[in-house]
Amino acid sequence: MQKLVKSLLIIFFFVSISGCSEENETVTNEAVQDQSVSEVVTEVIAETITEAKKANDLFETIFMQGVKRSPVFQSFLGIKDDQDKWDNLSEEWALEGLQIHKDNLVKVNLIDASKLDPQTEVSLSLMKQGLQQRIDDYKWRLHNYPLNQMRGHHSAAPALLINQHKIQDVTDAEDYISRLNAIPALFDQVIENLNIRAEKGIIAPKFVYPYVISDSENIIKGVPFDDGAESPLMADFSRKVNKLDLDAAEKEALINRAVTALKESVKPGYESLIQAVKVIEEKADTQDGVWKLPDGQAFYNNALVRTTTTDMTAEQIHQTGLTEVARIHAEMELIKTTVGFEGDLNKFFGFMRDDDQFYYADDEEGREKYLTEATAFIDTMKTHLDELFIVKPKAELTVKAVEAFREKSAGKAFYQTPSMDGARPGIYYANLYQMRNMPTYQMEALAYHEGLPGHHMQLAIALELEGIPKFRKYSRFTAYTEGWGLYSEKLPKEIGMYSDPYSDFGRLAMELWRACRLVVDTGIHAMKWSREQGIEYYVNNTPNSRNDAVKMVERHIVMASQATAYKIGMMKILELREKAKTALNDQFDIRDFHQVVLKNGPLPLDVLTQYVDEYIAEELTQ
Repeated sequence: MQKLVKSLLIIFFFVSISGCSEENETVTNEAVQDQSVSEVVTEVIAETITEAKKANDLFETIFMQGVKRSPVFQSFLGIKDDQDKWDNLSEEWALEGLQIHKDNLVKVNLIDASKLDPQTEVSLSLMKQGLQQRIDDYKWRLHNYPLNQMRGHHSAAPALLINQHKIQDVTDAEDYISRLNAIPALFDQVIENLNIRAEKGIIAPKFVYPYVISDSENIIKGVPFDDGAESPLMADFSRKVNKLDLDAAEKEALINRAVTALKESVKPGYESLIQAVKVIEEKADTQDGVWKLPDGQAFYNNALVRTTTTDMTAEQIHQTGLTEVARIHAEMELIKTTVGFEGDLNKFFGFMRDDDQFYYADDEEGREKYLTEATAFIDTMKTHLDELFIVKPKAELTVKAVEAFREKSAGKAFYQTPSMDGARPGIYYANLYQMRNMPTYQMEALAYHEGLPGHHMQLAIALELEGIPKFRKYSRFTAYTEGWGLYSEKLPKEIGMYSDPYSDFGRLAMELWRACRLVVDTGIHAMKWSREQGIEYYVNNTPNSRNDAVKMVERHIVMASQATAYKIGMMKILELREKAKTALNDQFDIRDFHQVVLKNGPLPLDVLTQYVDEYIAEELTQ
C-alpha cells in the first residue's frame, strides 16, 4: 500500500521535526507525542480500510447488477439463477441500462479517491472510465451488425447450450428445454433490431447473409427435423440427459419434451429468422467500410480508441502496419536462406502455402492428429512455465475442434475462458473445417497464442486473482488481451522453442498477418478500400491462402477496429519490457516483469504502463 506508507512517512517526518525543535522536551511530552502519532496512524489506516471497503462493495454491487441483467453471462460464469432465459435485446432494456450506468457513475463519483489504497484507486479509475464510456457509446449502440459470419445469436444461442449449459439434474434439463422454447421470442427481438438498423441505413454488406443463413439452417437439419444424423442440439441434449442418474422412463420423457421444443419452437424460430435475413439481404450493398454508416468516420475513430486504448489515429496505425510488414519480410528472407530455398520471397510464400508436407489429411485422422500435436505443444510449454512465470493458472486447459454447425464461418482459432468456479476448463478451439487452412508450420505459434503461455495463462489467472474486484477480472481490453496473445507467440522463441525453422517461419507469418491487419483495417474503414483491395493486400504480402485472406477481410468489415488490437498491444508490451530491461540491467527478471503484466487483470495500455513504471522504480530502490 504505497499510498498509505507515503502518508505515514509524511506524518513521521513532521513529527520528528517537531520533536527536534525543543532540546529539553520532557519525557511526558514525548509520550504524549507518541500517543498522538499512534492515533493519527490508526485514523489513517481506518479511513483507508473503510473507504476501500465502501468502494469495493460498490464495485461488486455494480458487477453483479450487470450479471443479473444477463442470463447469458450468468451461464458463462457458471451461475444457474436464470438459466431458463435469454438476454433481453429490446431498445427499452438498452435505455434502462443507460440509466443504470448514469446512476452508478453518480455513486462511484462519491468515493473519495484520496482515502484509497493504490489498487482500489486504480479500480475506481477503471470503473469510472468504463461507466463513462458505456454512457458515451450509447449513441453508437446500433453501429454494428447483430448477425454476421463471426458472431450473432443465431450461432451463439446453440453454442451456449452446447458448451455452457450443463445438465447435472432434472432442473437443468428443464431449463435447457425452456431455453429451446424461448428461441422464437429471442429471435423476434433480433429481427426487430435488424429492422431498426435497416431503417437507419445500417445494413451489413451482401457477403454476410449467405453465412448467416447457412449457419442457421445447419441448426435445424437432422433428427428430429428430418432424416439423417441427430441435429446439434438434439445430440447435445440427449447425450447430457443420458448421463443423468435417472431411470429410462424419466430420461425418455425429458428427451421427448426436447424433441417437441425443437420441432415447435426452435424450427419455426429459425425459419422466421432466416426469412427476415433474406428480406434484409435484398437491401444490402457491396460497400464495406463503416464510413458508409451514419457518422461512420466518427464511429470508427472512437472504435480505434476503445480497441487500442491509445490515441493513435487511423493514419498512424496504417503507417505502423506498413513499417512492421517490411521488417517481418526481412526476417523471413533470413529463414528462406536458412532452409536453402531458391527464389524470391513471394515464391517462398507460394511454396509454404501449397506444398503438401505442411498439411495433414482432410479427414478425421488428420484432424485428430492436429489436435493431438497441438496439445503436445501446450504440454511441452507447461514444463517451461517456471522459467517465465511466478504464478500459473489453476484451471485446466483443453484443445477442441470448433463444432460442425459453426465451423464453416468461425475464425481460425479462439479461446474460451473457464467458468468462475473453475469447473469448466479453458478451451482452445481450432477450426479444422478445411485442413488446408491450418498449416502445420503455424500450429506451434497458434497453440502458444490460444493456450500457454497465451490466453489461458492470462485470462485464467485473471479470474483466479485475489484482491481484485470481479469487474476487473472480466474486463476485456482487447489491446491488452490480444497483445499478450501475440507476445506469447514470440516469447517461447526466447527460451529455445521453434527449433524447426519452418515453425519459426510460421511464427513470423502469424505476426505478419497481424501487421497486415493494421494496414487493411484502416484501409477499409478510413481510406475506403474495397473488400477486393484488402484481399489482394493479404495475398500479395503473406503466405496465407486466398481463403484465409477472404475470411480475414470479411472479419475486418463486420468488426471494425478489432483486428488492430493485436499488434498495437504486442508492441506496447515489448516496449515496456525493453524499458524495464534497460533501466534495471542485471536486476531485470523476466518472471517479475510478467508478474507485473498479469497480476492486475486486463488493463488499458496506459494503466499497464503506470504499473510497469512503478515496478521499475521499486526495483531501483532495492
